[in-house]
Parts: sequence; structure tokens; C-alpha cells
Amino acid sequence: MTFAEFEQLPEPQGYRLELHRGEPVQVPPPKNPHFVVQQTLRDLLANAAGTNGRVVTEVGFRAHSEFEFRIADVAYFSRESWAIFQTESYFKGAPELVIEVLSPSNTASEMLEKESLCLENGAREFWIVDMDHRLVKVSTPDGHTMTYKAMQQIPLLFGGTLPVDDIFR
Repeated sequence: MTFAEFEQLPEPQGYRLELHRGEPVQVPPPKNPHFVVQQTLRDLLANAAGTNGRVVTEVGFRAHSEFEFRIADVAYFSRESWAIFQTESYFKGAPELVIEVLSPSNTASEMLEKESLCLENGAREFWIVDMDHRLVKVSTPDGHTMTYKAMQQIPLLFGGTLPVDDIFR
């Protein structure tokens, strides 16, 4: 199914839809602990970013493929990207930072696929936040991956750092 066909589908009640390799996929809404971490990240990153950009949650974006539409748990857009975002029906490419908070339903394969999709379509960083292990894995398009845990600071792409412990308060 193409994105144009996907757009014509009715929104399922109680779920959101994503398009994965041309297949519509129902995505359940986040449970409260997941949502709390999303909002905490949004607030922390928005404060750190200041006027450099915008941090949002549950935002849809289209990778350059005609067969993909994904929703980021948390995303950062630079001022320039946000200006483009506001003029389009759907953001094309991936936000500069895409953060996924792991849910019990996520598979390793699914996360690797989304990471690749985002990093190949404009994301400068892709984070996986693991609430159970209280860690954050940060990957970049050049193939580097760092895992940050308690008492460590994550360097932010727009400057400054974010203490891992602040995410899981």
C-alpha cells in the first residue's frame, strides 16, 4: 500500500496507524509509565534546546519511501526543520532526533528497523529509552552507538547534556 492509499484508511478506534513497508500496522496508545517518560523527555529537551528548536511527542513523519509513515514517541526539530514541518501536511524525512521509549510490545527487530529508517532519512540521532534497565542507547548515522546509564550525561546534538537520572525520576 502506498502512503496515498494509507491516508484514505479510517482511523481505528483506540489505536493509531503506521505504515511499515507498505503494510498498515495498528499501534496501541502508550500506557501511563511510558507516557510519563515521554513527557519528561519532552520537557527536559525543550528546556535544554531553548530557542534552537522544538521538541514534541507522538509526531508522525514520512520517510522518503512512499511506503512508510511512522510515529515518534519524542522528536526534536531544529528551527529550520520546524519551519518546514509547519507548512506540510506530513513531515517528509525524519526529525533530527527521534526517541523511542521501549514498550513490552516492541521487538528488537522492529527497533533496529526504525533506527535504520530514521538514520537513513535525516535523523542525526536515534535514541532507545529502556525504562526497565534505566538506560538510553544513542545511535548516529555514522554507525556509532553509545549506551548511557545512571550517573552519566548524554551529550545533546544542539549543545549541553542531559543527565540520565533526570529521565527516570
